[in-house]
Amino acid sequence: MNILVTGAGGFLGTHLSEGLLSKGHKVWNFSRTKHPQLEAMGVETICGDLRDETSVAKAFRGMDVVFHVASRVGIWGKYKDFYQTNVAGTESVIKACRINGITKLIYTSTPSVVFDWGDLCGADEAAPYSRRFHGHYAKTKAMAEQLILQANDDKLSTVALRPHLIFGPDDPHLVPRLLNAARQGRLKIVGTGKNLVDVTYIQNAVDAHLLAFEKLSPESALAGQAYFIGQERPVVLWDFINEILSRHNLPRITKKVPEGIAFGVGLFCESWYKLFRINGEPPMTRFVSLQFSRSHYFSHQKANDDFGYKPSISVEQALDLTVGK
Repeated sequence: MNILVTGAGGFLGTHLSEGLLSKGHKVWNFSRTKHPQLEAMGVETICGDLRDETSVAKAFRGMDVVFHVASRVGIWGKYKDFYQTNVAGTESVIKACRINGITKLIYTSTPSVVFDWGDLCGADEAAPYSRRFHGHYAKTKAMAEQLILQANDDKLSTVALRPHLIFGPDDPHLVPRLLNAARQGRLKIVGTGKNLVDVTYIQNAVDAHLLAFEKLSPESALAGQAYFIGQERPVVLWDFINEILSRHNLPRITKKVPEGIAFGVGLFCESWYKLFRINGEPPMTRFVSLQFSRSHYFSHQKANDDFGYKPSISVEQALDLTVGK
């Protein structure tokens, strides 16, 4: 099949492209810039902007399937920027699929779309969308996910996958950020340090996307549905972080800050950065304080039932592959 991956130059996109190529598909990337690593793999890049409906429609010509992986991520920034990429960009993708007669659209979402103030312990897909987002990323991803699911019909089959905290050997986000914060002495346990969270090894995230793609059709159980994706079990977040630090010969984090204080500091930092229009990312935000102190893990039974997702690489194996023994 001819398959286009938006944002194939990213962490998940690159590994997903490798998986699709290994199955004999022809893969294209749609992004604003070219990526040498994709060209070396045999993935051609079509340069364009998700916000430009014309360039998206043109890029999708001749494609059979689209994986919409690209999005604006981050804990800070202007709402307009998140909206234009994540929501307006998704609208462009859906329109381009319809114009070009594409039959399958697989969307990479996030569990953050249902994250509110409290703990989420083994929640399933019946969990409602959050009513009070603490970040533009989660809010706009929730809006985009709903657009994707509502677009499902007998001509265009859609599905949304929600992998949580993807990590792996060449992870450019999670592990490097933790290591950098620890080296600068900015990392402290928020709350009790006993909160459980889902994580997802990169190959397991790729497998979920491939399985969903293969099973997706107008008659399938997947059509118009969202699915949580993660490991075989949640991890104790701060034990997991400390294990990563130890394997990089860094001291374990033991100092704690009460979650209420961290939340207040996050609110203060956000207000300060807005008031004085400071560039860069605040050292703490409300969203980060909640992510670090709350439990947020999910049931993956629906993904197992509907398209056979089961992580092939365990948490322990994933840590060994990512940071060594």
